[in-house]
Amino acid sequence: MGYINEDYDNRRKNGSRGGYFIASLVGAILGALIIIFTIPTLLKYDVLPYNLIPKGTTTEQASEVPNRGGVPGTAQTVNVNISSAVTDAVSKVSDAVVGVINIQETGFWQDTSEVGTGSGVIYKKENGKAFIVTNHHVIAGASNVEVSLSDGERVPAKVLGSDELMDLAVIQIDAAKVKTVAEIGTSNNLVVGEPVLAIGNPLGLQFSGSVTQGIISGVERTIPQDFNKDGIPDWQSEVLQTDAAINPGNSGGALVNIEGQVIGINSMKIAEQAVEGIGLAIPIDSAIPVIEDLEKFGEVRRPFMGVGLRSLNEIPSYHWQETLKLPKNVEKGVFIVSVMPNSPASVAGLKELDVIVELDGKPIVDVLELRKHLYIDKEIGDSMEVTYYRDGKKFTTTMKLTQEETY
Repeated sequence: MGYINEDYDNRRKNGSRGGYFIASLVGAILGALIIIFTIPTLLKYDVLPYNLIPKGTTTEQASEVPNRGGVPGTAQTVNVNISSAVTDAVSKVSDAVVGVINIQETGFWQDTSEVGTGSGVIYKKENGKAFIVTNHHVIAGASNVEVSLSDGERVPAKVLGSDELMDLAVIQIDAAKVKTVAEIGTSNNLVVGEPVLAIGNPLGLQFSGSVTQGIISGVERTIPQDFNKDGIPDWQSEVLQTDAAINPGNSGGALVNIEGQVIGINSMKIAEQAVEGIGLAIPIDSAIPVIEDLEKFGEVRRPFMGVGLRSLNEIPSYHWQETLKLPKNVEKGVFIVSVMPNSPASVAGLKELDVIVELDGKPIVDVLELRKHLYIDKEIGDSMEVTYYRDGKKFTTTMKLTQEETY
């Protein structure tokens, strides 16, 4: 009986061990299944921390994991591809943005020195030459101009033409080492809030190829320009406004859209202590006709009247009646101070002290408005109707506009 009871006890102990093993195995399996099916729910309701997302999770896998603090059940990407629209745009155009060095003679011995640097944009390669647009003020007064390519190599440049009114210039270099030409876009359909990039060389060549990002802050802005520094605006530049940082040295660089297309030439920055984030650029659609004229003719060919002018608001009102003999109801206009012989104005019969009040039926307030009508609305060869006062009487004449260099 002792042997029987001992054998029974041994079998019962062995059976208990087997039962415990099976129970543990089943429990482990059930626990694993519970974890597998409950973790997504716990993640969904932001119960588990981020570090439960395994290392090496792909963008696609991570996008299935809800973002901490996000709306429950909303999938959000937590990994991004480093290649973005911005980097693509920069890589597309950056090598076409170069440095422009203004070298001038200094001293009695005609020594030369670098007096300033700006930026430029390579917009065309043709017949072994590369053409670059920059600002007039970048190359103004230069005896020599050099271009610093994207790899830092400097090459001599030839100035083909420059225009102070539009603040644009075209220079030319040998195209042997030029690999990238900028793609020209359009500025006519830009909208406020559209993302843009400014590329250039702020503060000099040590920061060459710098990129700043912003948006279009305004379109069709007008900025008065006083070229002769007499305190009276000579022209109003129509520009794009951006909050992309534009600093000294950025002038002449590219303002590009998210497609990497040039939509403006960076020109000016309002540099006042109270003003931040206002950069200005010449719209590319306004720049193209000027660039074409500078490249082909070395200057911008504009209609010409052949007169010297001053605005009524520049002189005391006493002279309006006493000197110019104007009726008292005439308070705006432009009076002629000189007439060139055989010019369109001379042929049309205009004389000194005539006061122009309308062009083509449009009221003319001052010299600035006259220039805008002449340069923007008219072309060489057009006829223009001029309404003016002489000795208190109103007259109208017609002149045929010609080109200035013929006189």
